[in-house]
Amino acid sequence: MEGKRSNTQPLTLIRKIKGFTRSIVEDLARGRVPLIYIDRFRNYCTDTSGNCSCSSGLSTGKEAISLKRECQARRLDVLLRVLVIVQQLLQENRHGSKRDIYYMHPTVFKEQSVVDRAINDICILLQCSRHNLNVVSVGNGLVMGWLRYVESGRKINCIGNPHTAYPIPVLVEEVDDIISVAQYILVVEKESVFQRLANDQFCKRNRCIVITGRGYPDVPTRRFLRLLIDKLHLPVYGLVDCDPYGFDILTTYKFGSLQMAYDATFLRVSEIQWLGVFVQDCVNYSIPQQCLLPLTTEDKRKVEAMLPRCYLQREVPQWSTRSSKYFSCAHGCILKVDVHCDACKMKMVDVLSSICGVYSVTIDSEDGTAKISGEVDPNLLLRALSRSGLGNHAEVKWVRLKHPMLSNSHMTDGYGSYNHGYGSHNHGYGSYNQGYGYNSYGHGHGHGHGYSSIGGPFMQRRSLPEYNYGYEGHHNYHYPFRGTAQDSYATNYYSGALPSPRQYSSYYM
Repeated sequence: MEGKRSNTQPLTLIRKIKGFTRSIVEDLARGRVPLIYIDRFRNYCTDTSGNCSCSSGLSTGKEAISLKRECQARRLDVLLRVLVIVQQLLQENRHGSKRDIYYMHPTVFKEQSVVDRAINDICILLQCSRHNLNVVSVGNGLVMGWLRYVESGRKINCIGNPHTAYPIPVLVEEVDDIISVAQYILVVEKESVFQRLANDQFCKRNRCIVITGRGYPDVPTRRFLRLLIDKLHLPVYGLVDCDPYGFDILTTYKFGSLQMAYDATFLRVSEIQWLGVFVQDCVNYSIPQQCLLPLTTEDKRKVEAMLPRCYLQREVPQWSTRSSKYFSCAHGCILKVDVHCDACKMKMVDVLSSICGVYSVTIDSEDGTAKISGEVDPNLLLRALSRSGLGNHAEVKWVRLKHPMLSNSHMTDGYGSYNHGYGSHNHGYGSYNQGYGYNSYGHGHGHGHGYSSIGGPFMQRRSLPEYNYGYEGHHNYHYPFRGTAQDSYATNYYSGALPSPRQYSSYYM
């Protein structure tokens, strides 16, 4: 792996650093404004046509940095300060962590992310990896199983006690004489799972190597895993949580991270296979519903952001199919809107995102559509846009919600209709037969199904600005509705967010 990049020896990098700083000094001496071009890389985009070049490892463009803008001047200042520290590490043959570099000038850097960005820029400028700069991460990963290797002259014999955990080497260059009789490598997401396998002596009964990065894997863990695969040629499997973060961690192993996309070719483990856990496993193994945790709004946003990544469609479409089952991302609505400028677009996103029940908003200016994902009455969205001056001509193009009445209403008589619409008297939830009221008057009637208190799960929902008393004169309903039937689901509905499908499965699924 290390031989795939040339000119990464310390003396070569020191010469590049001196040449780079000399060019800046010469420009300043001649009265020219220094202009630095940094290649930009990415390991994924949202182009699902398959025509992108994200997997090539090539630059997708250049970014110019000069002293003409204050933010860019500060960025160049940070880059040069970090470059001086890196040069000193190389000259003295010492290693330092990113955190060590940060504490060299904490008042200047202010945040660790500023240092991280500067290090990535330096790696791109010098065409090297981070470890070539003698900048290392604090070791976080663990390994156990049928493996033996030598690290800096010290023999690490995991085979002697295969269920004992050993820290993953920080300097992979110092690992040598790798020997193993394992049949496969198992990568687990969490340390708790790793510890459970150790306690159960999993490796004693199964000839394998188990590795964990304790969450998102650091660079040494990914490099060590890459080294084992190159040397041992073993199949590798990933066991991660059945949630968006577990899936994202798996893609980090397989495709690399966006922050270090310039080095993805040398860090990614394209051979890793997804062992589970899958959503279908909950059904196959009859896992009780009460044992499952519901996805949060942040979880849903994360999944929706991950699914369009090009490498999922291009290389592992079956992963995309499995992960799409994490939540029903098709639930929501599409509005036809007029978007004339970026300012209107940003304001529209802010207005729609502020409504409870909405967890993502995507505006397509060219198509004139707004895609809203979540469980919320589209009438709330139209009303909010109208009040903000953005939705005078907005209309609903498509609606699909988990709630049976809301999801069917767009197919029949429209909002507020007598038979199927929002606020209908015969079929509205909150009617006399099956009341679900979230209001201060206790309108819920029927066989013990009414809820008259707002102290339940929706007590802290936000209301729209200027809507302290609701719409159509119905007090204490924080969101406006077009339906006016007193006992309907619409008028008794508190805050615009539907009750959780997990809590009211008999009504929602």
